[in-house]
Amino acid sequence: MIFTTKTKVILDTNFILIPGTRGVDILSEIERIMSEPYEICVLDKSIEELEKIVQKSGKKKEGFSAKLGLILLKQKNLKTLTSSSEEYADKAILAFAAKNPEKTIVATQDKGLKDKLKDISVRVIQLRQEKYLVLG
Repeated sequence: MIFTTKTKVILDTNFILIPGTRGVDILSEIERIMSEPYEICVLDKSIEELEKIVQKSGKKKEGFSAKLGLILLKQKNLKTLTSSSEEYADKAILAFAAKNPEKTIVATQDKGLKDKLKDISVRVIQLRQEKYLVLG
């Protein structure tokens, strides 16, 4: 039996907001487009960013979307990756992806982050036409 590690699909903070802002079930969509064994992960920094959005935005739509994202992460018991304390989420995602680019996919809507990930040959999942996900 050959042991293969699962590809890590890392959700960026802005991606976790999609269910609340666009009504797209990102987890079902990821399942639909993935053809290899995978594990959905989130960075501790993304969770911190979501918590800050909830505190700052409260009952506004962004606050609602962040709260929904946090609930989703907890319900689905997604793996949390620990990053170094001085990094912000995008930098931590890049650092993590650079260690194992062929076994990492990042789900993000952030254009700057997408460009940097492509430079190091990391695949990206993004939202298209505000209703479905594509793996590029």
